[in-house]
Amino acid sequence: MEPRRRRHSRPRRSRCSHDSHLGQSVRPARSSPMSSPSTADQVRSEVSAWLAEAWDPDIGLLDWRERLVASGWAVPSWSSEWYGRGLPAWADTVVATELRAAGAVGPPLGSGMNLAAPTLATHASDELKRRVLRPTLTGELTWCQLFSEPTAGSDLAGLKATAVLDGDEWIVNGQKVWNTSAHHADFGMLVARTDWDVPKHQGISYFVLPMNQPGVEVRPIRQMNGYASFSEVFLTDAQIPASNQVGDLGEGWRIARTTLAHERSFATMRRPQFGRDGLPQGRVISEAAAEADEYFSTYVWYPQRAGRADLAIERARTLGVADRPIVRQAIADLISFVRVNEWTAARARAARLLGRPPGAEGSLGKLAASEVARRAANVHTLIGGAGGMITDAGRPHDTTIAEVLVSTVAQSIAGGTDEIQRNIIGENVLGLPREPGADRDRPFRDVVRDG
Repeated sequence: MEPRRRRHSRPRRSRCSHDSHLGQSVRPARSSPMSSPSTADQVRSEVSAWLAEAWDPDIGLLDWRERLVASGWAVPSWSSEWYGRGLPAWADTVVATELRAAGAVGPPLGSGMNLAAPTLATHASDELKRRVLRPTLTGELTWCQLFSEPTAGSDLAGLKATAVLDGDEWIVNGQKVWNTSAHHADFGMLVARTDWDVPKHQGISYFVLPMNQPGVEVRPIRQMNGYASFSEVFLTDAQIPASNQVGDLGEGWRIARTTLAHERSFATMRRPQFGRDGLPQGRVISEAAAEADEYFSTYVWYPQRAGRADLAIERARTLGVADRPIVRQAIADLISFVRVNEWTAARARAARLLGRPPGAEGSLGKLAASEVARRAANVHTLIGGAGGMITDAGRPHDTTIAEVLVSTVAQSIAGGTDEIQRNIIGENVLGLPREPGADRDRPFRDVVRDG
């Protein structure tokens, strides 16, 4: 399959190019003096008053997000120095609810806003944050995640892509895989090995890689369900400015865990609703809807990956098997487990609203989601038999169920395998001893030689 380099059709800033963000510092825009509301009602009142004056559906999407970021309401729980208002974590949900109620558009979708931005806000230097955070919050810059490798998936710390410092640049060589949206990303969140003479977890560093350069080749991967949502990325003497290093040398594993913690909550993201019935739609709404259409086209099969438990009852009735005791029992078991999983997810959301960072509860939800997908696929097989593999039988949802049966296997792999989630739960929730590792205290160079 030929390499593909498609540019994202997002709105662009007219006064500077993407390249300027690599070498030019942009000062954080400080909001005007503001109060410090201490309750949800106070936050709701302040953002509602601001929206009454600021929201304009007829300006461009980029202009609106510039206004939103400058106000501090794009990321209200961030510090005022970095585009926020220094409010508790629960304020993010309150503000997002008020934006929807007003028919206004929020921050951009994707891994830039949900993975890169919170990771960089926590770990990056002030200089790097000045260059990339604001255009990430406005949607001008898009991102991908360059973590997994062909021989380093579950054992991510065993990665072999290398970064070698040459003057004021890092030179990167290696291969990454399962990289969503790499074909149109501006930057990649990259972990690479910078020291082979220490144990594997200690020799990894974290970087911001410019994707649009000759040393980066992106190739889409065709999946067995027919989609090509992921890519493999080949890095050949790719260059990274030394100032794009995130955190200290050798801190990459700790920083990557921050990204992965956010990734588990990011996986549950739903398509936002833009505008409000009875209100003018305007240019902002149309541009945001087009942005969402393009973004979610990559994830069109993700509901099938999750098993589509919601279709089980309807499918059983359509095929005339809803009165069979074994089918009814299997469906009841599936729906009960889905409800329990929803309660687990609700506890995780409640913890975030209290200001707690993403933690091991994300692994509980991820592991439960894998089990939901497997049980749902089994139930759909029980309901439809071999006919579930047929996509053109003329019945409702035929194509969808066929996609479920070849997609759910990905649920227990993507975002960390079930085995990894069990390790996290065992160590961080149950307090069990760490899994034995013969290579944990050995220089990685020796480990690779043994292999």
